[in-house]
Amino acid sequence: MSVIAAVRGVLPDHRYAQEDLTAALADLVGMPPEHRTLLQQVHRNAGVQHRHLVLPIEDYTEATSDFGRSNGIFVQAATDLGARAVQEALDAAGLTPQDVDLLVSTTITGLAVPSLDARLMARLPLRADLRRIPIVGLGCVGGAAGIGRVHEWLAGHPDGVAVLLAVELCSLTLQRDDTSTANLVASGLFGDGAAAVVLVGDRAAQRLAPHGVQVVASRSRLYPGTERAMGWDVGATGLRIVLGAEVPDLVRTQVRGDVDGFLSAYGLDRARVGWWVAHPGGPKVLDAMAEALEVPAEALGVTWRSLARIGNLSSASVLHVLADTLRDAPPEPGSPGVLLAMGPGFCLETVLLTAPGEAR
Repeated sequence: MSVIAAVRGVLPDHRYAQEDLTAALADLVGMPPEHRTLLQQVHRNAGVQHRHLVLPIEDYTEATSDFGRSNGIFVQAATDLGARAVQEALDAAGLTPQDVDLLVSTTITGLAVPSLDARLMARLPLRADLRRIPIVGLGCVGGAAGIGRVHEWLAGHPDGVAVLLAVELCSLTLQRDDTSTANLVASGLFGDGAAAVVLVGDRAAQRLAPHGVQVVASRSRLYPGTERAMGWDVGATGLRIVLGAEVPDLVRTQVRGDVDGFLSAYGLDRARVGWWVAHPGGPKVLDAMAEALEVPAEALGVTWRSLARIGNLSSASVLHVLADTLRDAPPEPGSPGVLLAMGPGFCLETVLLTAPGEAR
């Protein structure tokens, strides 16, 4: 078992209302007036009220002019935002960069070699013998999968301290010549942000985080034949979104059985789950998730509010929802919770958590 000592989400400084971003995007891509009504409708349906961008909106004309330019901005800005997230999470846990034994990073919105975790070593006083695991390609599921992989590492290192960092700058992937429905939906749904989680092994938890959320277990599930449901096509102009209309149906038909099977392995069922931390994949996905889990909409209320406040941040989003849950809607002491996300593959990652304190 491992313990979450702290989780913190961070956002870029540039915050915009959804309607302002809709108008700016239409101007940026040169959308004719007859098509703007459709764009406005798609963006209204995204369930997003505000989003944060890594650049001022007026800078995107030049920033997205070619993949090399946008990726260069990604490397610099993602390193800056990632350093903030890691330092804030460590501060909240009462730890320093020198205490960290493992740093796992996940991203899908840019490419960096050396990886983001390596670049952080020039920003933060991390140890030279730090173990690093960069993960690229998991997309929206990356935050949940990252917790699972760190938890598994800590099972073999019970005195260890690990940090998971998720950084996504979705705005830099804008495809200005793509008028597909998938790109229009993505342009109204995704925002920029980062999050970091400090996790410690069970022996370390006794002295560092005795009141932290326990990570009990995780499970991965890949659905064969669904590779084109979600992801990116990589080309000369960068990352072009793949977002299939079948995603809500996959959630609706697959999640219940997989969650039930996961919980039953630990003597639980959905009725005993006291809190849900779900990735904000969009209104249709969240409606399908509530239907699959057979829970009222308010059971995913923190997720809905995160979607409205900052949009979908890909891998970082479920970690923001976790931070919001622990701060704004703390679960009953000792109650089991489930963190889950879906992403490219098409896949599901579920994590079983236990709230700190004794069950009533």
